[in-house]
Amino acid sequence: MREVLRGLARAWAMLAVALAAVVVAAPDASAHETEQPYVYAFIGEDSIDGRVEFAIGDVAEVLGLDLSGDDIEIEAALRANADALRSYASAHLDIGTGDTDWPLTFGRVDLFREAPGKLAFAVVQYDADIGGGVVPAEVAIAFDPFFDEISGRDGLLLVTGGFTAGDYDRDKELLVTYTGSNRDQVIDLGERGQWDNFASSITLGVDHIKTGPDHILFVLALLLPSVLVFAAGWKPVDGFGSALWRVLKIATFFTIAHSITFTLAGMGWLPTPPSKVVETIIAASIAAAALHNLKPIFPNREWSLSFAFGLFHGMGFASLVSDLDVSRSSQLISLLGRNVGIEIGQVVVILLLFPGLFLLRRTPAYPPFLAIASVALAALATLWSIERIFETDLGTDGIVDGFASVPVGYWVAVGFTAVAGVAYLAAQRSDQLADVARSRG
Repeated sequence: MREVLRGLARAWAMLAVALAAVVVAAPDASAHETEQPYVYAFIGEDSIDGRVEFAIGDVAEVLGLDLSGDDIEIEAALRANADALRSYASAHLDIGTGDTDWPLTFGRVDLFREAPGKLAFAVVQYDADIGGGVVPAEVAIAFDPFFDEISGRDGLLLVTGGFTAGDYDRDKELLVTYTGSNRDQVIDLGERGQWDNFASSITLGVDHIKTGPDHILFVLALLLPSVLVFAAGWKPVDGFGSALWRVLKIATFFTIAHSITFTLAGMGWLPTPPSKVVETIIAASIAAAALHNLKPIFPNREWSLSFAFGLFHGMGFASLVSDLDVSRSSQLISLLGRNVGIEIGQVVVILLLFPGLFLLRRTPAYPPFLAIASVALAALATLWSIERIFETDLGTDGIVDGFASVPVGYWVAVGFTAVAGVAYLAAQRSDQLADVARSRG
C-alpha cells in the first residue's frame, strides 16, 4: 500500500502544473467537441419536430461544398446550398412507426458555432407529419449521415419533450447511439429509461475503441513492458500470473483515472478543456509511455503512469457529451456507459495481444522488438501531437488504420501470436530462452 501511495503521489505531482494550467485556461463546457452528427427530436402528445446538426467539415467533404472563409461567408454558402443539405438530411433521417415512415419537412438552415475556434455545425430544422393523430408509445428513428462516406463516423439521437398522454413521463430525456452496424432504433417513450441510455452508450464506447486508435496505441505502449520486470534492465517475468497481474494493475488504474476526471467534468466541477488541448495531451501520453519503455522513470510501476495520463483521457471522454443540451444526470449516465464500453474494448485489446507478448518475452527477439516498437509508437504519437497542435494532416490516421482498425487488427493479433509461438519454439530448441526474474511489481 505504501508503494501504491508513493506512486500516486509522484503521478499527481507530475501532472499538478499541467492540470492547473488547463483548469485556469479552459473555458466552460461548450459546443460539440467532436464531429459526431446529432439529431434532436422534440416529441409532444401529437407532434414531433427538431433539428439535425452536421459538422461543416463533413458537409464540405461529402457534398463537395466550399465552406472556407469567415462564419458569415460559411453561413451564406450553407443557405445557398440549402436544398442539397435538406436533400441529404432527408435521405439519412427516417421517423415513423416501423411499418410507415412519416413525411419530414426540412426547413431553415443555419450555422452554429459557440465560440471562435470551436467546431462549426450546419443546423437543419425539420417537422414530422404524423397524420393528425397522437404520437404512439413506440417511434422508429433511423439516422446514418456520413456513415458510409467517412470511416468510423457514428451519430447520436437526443429525444426530449413533455409527454402528457398514456404512460409517458414528463420531461424525459433519452440518449440513443447510432453506429455503422446499428442505424435503426425503436424508441419506447413509455418504458425506456436511463438503463437503456447506459446500455446504448456502452455500445458507442466499444465502437470508439474500434475507431479510436489513439487509445489502442496507448494501451499497447503500456502493454509492451507488462511481460517484463525491471531489474538492472528489462528481464522476463517468471510466470503468466505475475505478468497478467501487471496488466490488470495498469488497466485498473487507467479505469480509475478515467472515472475521476469524467465524473468531475460531467458534474461541472472541472472545466472541460478544449478538444485540441486534450487530444494533444493524449497523443503526447502515448509518446511518453513509449519512451518510458526505453528509459523507465517508474520502473515496475507503470500503473502510476497509466493513472496519470488516464486523467487526461477521461477529460477527452467527458467532452463527448458535455455539449449536449441535456440534464447533468443524463450526461453522467452517457459518460459512464461510454467509459464502460471503452474499458471493455481495451480489455479485448489486451486479451488479443497478451498471449503473443508472453510467448515472445523470453526470446532473443523481444529486446529489439520492444525498442523498435516503442520508438515507432513515440514517433507516430509525436506526429499525432503535431497534427493536433497545428491542425494539419500528416497521414498518421491512415498508417494506424492499416494495422489497428477492425477487423484488420484481429488478424494482426492472430498473426503476431503465431509468429511469437514459432519464435519461442525456435529459441527453446536452440537453448536461447532468457532467464526469468522474479517480479516485484
